[in-house]
Amino acid sequence: MTFAGLSKFMKESHLKYVYLIILSVIWGTSFILIKKALGQDSSGNLTLQPLQLGALRTMISGVILISIGWNSFSKTKRKDWPWLALSGLLGTFFPAFLFAYAQTEIDSAISAILNSTVPLITLILGAVLFGISFSRRQLLGVIIGLGGAVGLILAGMESNPEQNYLFVGLVLIACCCYASNVNIIKRYLQNIKPLAIATANFVFILPLAIIVFLSADGAQLEFTSNAVLTSLGYIVILCVFGTVAAKVMFNKLVQMTSPVFASSVTYLMPVIGLTWGTLDGETFTIWQGVATGIIILAVILVTRGKKEPASK
Repeated sequence: MTFAGLSKFMKESHLKYVYLIILSVIWGTSFILIKKALGQDSSGNLTLQPLQLGALRTMISGVILISIGWNSFSKTKRKDWPWLALSGLLGTFFPAFLFAYAQTEIDSAISAILNSTVPLITLILGAVLFGISFSRRQLLGVIIGLGGAVGLILAGMESNPEQNYLFVGLVLIACCCYASNVNIIKRYLQNIKPLAIATANFVFILPLAIIVFLSADGAQLEFTSNAVLTSLGYIVILCVFGTVAAKVMFNKLVQMTSPVFASSVTYLMPVIGLTWGTLDGETFTIWQGVATGIIILAVILVTRGKKEPASK
């Protein structure tokens, strides 16, 4: 390897960890932003319905991304469009609504915790459906991380028994969507620029979001009211950072590394999510702290280079 090649390798080796940390902070914060965007009046009624929130998030993000990335998208090949459309549905469209509905019944921190199952699902789907290899160390890491996530959920159920934990199923479905999307990007969209992937996703799902918004009486919202304007403010922050910037960065991370490494960002997100939840008055116990430590251990195992393949 030449000096230039070694220098590039070192830069990318460090850059992937920078991306991992930044994405953890951005997406770890997104759960509290969803909670705030839903809003709630003195009677306990939501300011925005989940369908309205998910549609608005997709619409605003779509307008931003298409505005800045159209030229990049126009260079994509038609043969890649079906995969780009499927990536948009699984990586953005469906999860936006699933998380919004889930957080009408469970804490934002619990959503962040459940999201940490993505690496395990990614590893399983990658091996079974996409033939992507992983190491025994990575397998051990995702199992430990899953154990930590389960511990966090059980601790949350004990401290918040009034919440409807059937809604965790919606988060798990969203996690399956995310895991499938990561594998699709790695397998079928590896040679497409990250901005082009993100833009293409919204080219295909933006019309669907508009239909959902109108069917959910979105046009009847009082956009001049303080409550709706406040919710929109949170949505804009969520769109700019949690969707637009993060999606481009995540697509790049997937291409730079492996699906399991990229999805391991979800192991750090619960730490951020729990921190915001605690600051917002959600309960945090010592057992949740122990489980969080287990998750951090899992991150170390999953993100280290693999030595021995366990599957091909």
